[in-house]
Amino acid sequence: SHQRYHRFPLSGFIRVKLNEKIERKWGKKKLRSMLPHLIKKYTIKSTQPKTFDVIMPSADELQDEIDALNAQITKQGSLVRELKKQSSSNAEDIASAVEQLKKLKIEAETLRKQKEVADPTKAFNRKVFDELILRKMFIVPSFEIHGGVKGLFDLGPPACALKAAMVDVWRKHFVLAESMLEMECTCLTPEVVLKTSGHVERFTDLMVKDPVSGECFRADKLLEDVIDELLEANPDMPNEEREEHLRVQRQADAFSPAELDEQLAKYGCKAPSGEPYGSSFPFNLMFKTSIGPEGTSVGYLRPETAQGLFVNFRRLLDANSQKMPFAAAQIGLGFRNEIAPRSGLLRVREFCMGEIEHFVNPDDKSHPNFSSVADKELVLFGRDDQLGSGKTKTISIGKAVATGLVNNETLGYFMARTQLFMERIGMDPARLRFRQHLTTEMAHYACDCWDLEIQSSYGWVECVGHADRACYDLDVHGKATKTPMVATLKLDEAREVEVAKLKFDRKALGKTFKADQRVVSGALETLAENWTDFEPIATALETEGKATVDGFEIAKDMVSWTKTTKKVHEIKFTPSVIEPSFGMGRILYSLLEHCFYQRDADEQRCVMKFKPAVAPQKCAVLPISSGDEVNAVVDEIAAELMDSDMATRVDKSTASLGRRYARADEIGVPFAVTVDFDTLADGTVTLRERDSTTQIRLPKADVTRVVFDFVHGRLTWEEATAKYPVVQVKED
Repeated sequence: SHQRYHRFPLSGFIRVKLNEKIERKWGKKKLRSMLPHLIKKYTIKSTQPKTFDVIMPSADELQDEIDALNAQITKQGSLVRELKKQSSSNAEDIASAVEQLKKLKIEAETLRKQKEVADPTKAFNRKVFDELILRKMFIVPSFEIHGGVKGLFDLGPPACALKAAMVDVWRKHFVLAESMLEMECTCLTPEVVLKTSGHVERFTDLMVKDPVSGECFRADKLLEDVIDELLEANPDMPNEEREEHLRVQRQADAFSPAELDEQLAKYGCKAPSGEPYGSSFPFNLMFKTSIGPEGTSVGYLRPETAQGLFVNFRRLLDANSQKMPFAAAQIGLGFRNEIAPRSGLLRVREFCMGEIEHFVNPDDKSHPNFSSVADKELVLFGRDDQLGSGKTKTISIGKAVATGLVNNETLGYFMARTQLFMERIGMDPARLRFRQHLTTEMAHYACDCWDLEIQSSYGWVECVGHADRACYDLDVHGKATKTPMVATLKLDEAREVEVAKLKFDRKALGKTFKADQRVVSGALETLAENWTDFEPIATALETEGKATVDGFEIAKDMVSWTKTTKKVHEIKFTPSVIEPSFGMGRILYSLLEHCFYQRDADEQRCVMKFKPAVAPQKCAVLPISSGDEVNAVVDEIAAELMDSDMATRVDKSTASLGRRYARADEIGVPFAVTVDFDTLADGTVTLRERDSTTQIRLPKADVTRVVFDFVHGRLTWEEATAKYPVVQVKED
């Protein structure tokens, strides 16, 4: 590694001794730009006249500083969100808070770059990775020959097979193992459903149009860009004036449509046609369409798969014989009309999701199988740690639930099961963590939320959300459709409960509510089933003479009541929902990064270390020569492997054996069978393991069974090398 002590003569010349690998990777120019920061920031010891030794911190020490800064960034980000929400906040306070947040992020990014220099072995070679992904056709831009479309990608043969295997493991791990009810709901969703769920109102950004071409742009980004251009063009601008422009820029995403229009006009922001932009308007990020030829029925491509499960709750409950708790699952496409898609598969317009809705009694969120995962240790990043030390904690999920860090057993159970799924498909456990949502991030109805984040070259990326959504979703759909979304708890013994006995003035109700009379009385009767629910209504009617129920204002003379008790043998309740939501595209991309590496002996040899269970192809079969006898054995072995449902790669090209091994390594084939001249003599072949490159010799009749056992986790390579002789084969 690079030397820990670097000498800096006072003459101004900086002399740094680095090994060739670091210098080749980072370049002298980049390293030189970072050294002044090191001189300023870290301890300087005088060792002789006109010479200083700068003690560079280790990667671990730098990580400690990064963690502390991340905690400050989280706290400051939370403060900024709160200030923007509060109408009483003034612009100067918000501007100051945003400026501080930017400074912290810049400092953290500088430290991250220093850490990469301090520990280059952990640096990710994105250039080589991207070339491999494109060259081997894992992922390619959609409609490439027509110029492509941002945010749309096609999965090539290797990634298509990888995703199919990953989804198959997901189904076995969750749907089959947990006896979930799987559905496949339509992607096309009527507007009324998404209005009820809140998506029509929430999924919006402000846009402007070029009046000539009709091209749309995100208004706040245009304002930010034009201010950047102004500041770059005027480096000598007085500080006071510069700060005023920066204040406007920082507020860009908080302006109303009228305020944005005013600012765009003030800065002379023109469309590509040269004309002023049209007025700002809200742009919904869902893909809107019409259902039917008349064009009168509005629909959207679904932004998530969950709504189809919520609206089918009653039928799902019937399918489960009215038993609670139970889970429903769905895997399919979601769509979001991203304005600025970026970061490859991390932010796209069409994406695969796997969502689970676990319906549970809100008064009992225990899980019958929790004990099976209670000892599983997870890396948790709780909200207190995010705002405090910036450090994660490794803790068993049982302890996390017992101490209240994780809200309940069912939420904790699915967090642990998600960790096990990630490990099962080959994700690096050292680069997984669960981050708890801050209170400023959570929806008002949510009880607790944890995101599984995966570390990639883009940083920590949210890939699986775990949310306790309480009763919100079933409540809103039930109220909008006047459909009772309730389950029943059968009691072992009858229980006395306090209720309200109601008497309606039907004439007064009918006169005021007309056709909605039954809706109002039904809502009151539902509340009356439990005195605790009805008591606030009774209090309001007594003190104020009126109360609001489901949007209807009820007067005191419309209903009278008596508090009483009754014996009940069952209790009806609206279930809470615990929702793990998997972004399959993000998981797929993260898995590609986690499995990519370059062999130490030759950096040009790239390898995808997919686990056999998810590898696109399980085995390669290679002939050592092009003779007919050898090729006949190759075809025989390949046919047997494929008859056992294992995708097989046959490479009969004239390239060297080492080159053909390398080709298989690049697409992650875990095993390779080589048919040589000894095969014709004694019926044995060699079997190569991808990562160790070691080989064993075994009878060709054993190949299918051995590879099958590898794929299904019944046999390890260590066990195989103990059973069969290891052979030395040169791969050049």
